[in-house]
Amino acid sequence: MSTQVPAGLKYSKEHEWVKLEGQTAAIGITDHAQHELGDIVFVELPKVGGSVTFMKPFGTVESVKAASDLFSPVTGKVVAINPQLDGAPETVNKDPYGAGWMIKVELADAKELEKLLDDKGYLNHLGQA
Repeated sequence: MSTQVPAGLKYSKEHEWVKLEGQTAAIGITDHAQHELGDIVFVELPKVGGSVTFMKPFGTVESVKAASDLFSPVTGKVVAINPQLDGAPETVNKDPYGAGWMIKVELADAKELEKLLDDKGYLNHLGQA
């Protein structure tokens, strides 16, 4: 099964993606992660105004198979959470790179992005390159 890995995003080895929008980073989980988890039934996210730290847990995603920590690929302040996931967590399964985004973070250190993988690096990490 081939996994969607859009170009232009940054990826963590823990299967989160980052899309940079100015000084703000939209974050979600990858197509690979949502496939591995199966049907997502609950997403626990931090509060707006809270902070997240590079490669530390910021929330939890629960599926019919397992619960898994979400690791932040950046450090910064949470400026938005996806309200749609509260009532429709399955959105993450349907559209992990679009409507299934999880949080938006105002970056504290843009240099952290250099520690993440590009699309080719992530595919290589998955063994699909």
